[in-house]
Amino acid sequence: MKFLKSMQILRFSFLFLLLCFSCKEEGKVKTIKLAHSLSEAHPVHQAMVFMAGEVVKNSKGRLQLEIYPGSQLGSEQQCLELLQIGSLGMTKVSAAVMENFSPSLKVFGFPYLFRNDEHRFSVYDGAIGQQLLKEGQQYWLRGLAYFDAGNRSFYTKDKQIKEPKDLEGLKIRVMQSPTAIELVKSFGGSPTPISWGELYTALQQGVVDGAENNLPSFYSSRHYEVSQFLTVNEHSSIPDILVISTIIWDDLSDDERAWLMDAVEEATIYQRKLWKKAEEEALFEVKKAGVTIYYPDKELFETLSSGMVKQLQKTDPEMYELIKEIKNVE
Repeated sequence: MKFLKSMQILRFSFLFLLLCFSCKEEGKVKTIKLAHSLSEAHPVHQAMVFMAGEVVKNSKGRLQLEIYPGSQLGSEQQCLELLQIGSLGMTKVSAAVMENFSPSLKVFGFPYLFRNDEHRFSVYDGAIGQQLLKEGQQYWLRGLAYFDAGNRSFYTKDKQIKEPKDLEGLKIRVMQSPTAIELVKSFGGSPTPISWGELYTALQQGVVDGAENNLPSFYSSRHYEVSQFLTVNEHSSIPDILVISTIIWDDLSDDERAWLMDAVEEATIYQRKLWKKAEEEALFEVKKAGVTIYYPDKELFETLSSGMVKQLQKTDPEMYELIKEIKNVE
């Protein structure tokens, strides 16, 4: 028992010391710590490893990234909090999680916002997307880029969803996002916020009847083992966001910022290619595992959820105008 307590104390002490130096300098080398909650097999992590290599190449070794995957330093929310006090340099979070700091980012949770992938990337990389990345700076969080997280669809345990009415009465897991909750309600489902790490067990035990997410997440989480029905209705497209602490950003020189941003740009392009392959692999593997895949008439879902946007004319005119701007991007 004493040994276990000693090991816990040592582990806590190591983590404390680790976080005290989120951006450290050894000689002429500056290292930025980057933590996230994804596995090492995930396209976003692979893109980060690529980005770290580009940073070293651009800076000739004078700037480096140290990556901690798999929630080693906490959840997405916890990592954001560490960024705010400068105890961590960078992280990756879903745009839905960033809503608390950049309210306008909730726009990405609204249904059927984009015509296709080209339109989506034009918004991410254009003036609208770049402006949204900067909104969190007043909370010491600066967005650097969008990583592709594909399109979100429904998967269920015991019943195939062919049209919105099939969701009536079903408990569907959603993120802690008011927009995601409202979206599932618009389809007649019962939204149930549950943490991602607890979802497999929740599906297995019948706490929820289904969930919604992108294809690679459905596959990598092994949720297909307990949810044998996938409906590719692609109701929303919520990107991942690469975020840096403004405390760390402000401490970088102009050269260091340029080295980092050049690497971020290259990594973004690389990640989107990886994501495309991951989607194809996920679809192949879940089909091979016996999942029944259905491609519904998306217009049925879009029509039913359109009221979410219409009511914004009264409740949130600024968000309504932002959605109109996004839809008009060429």
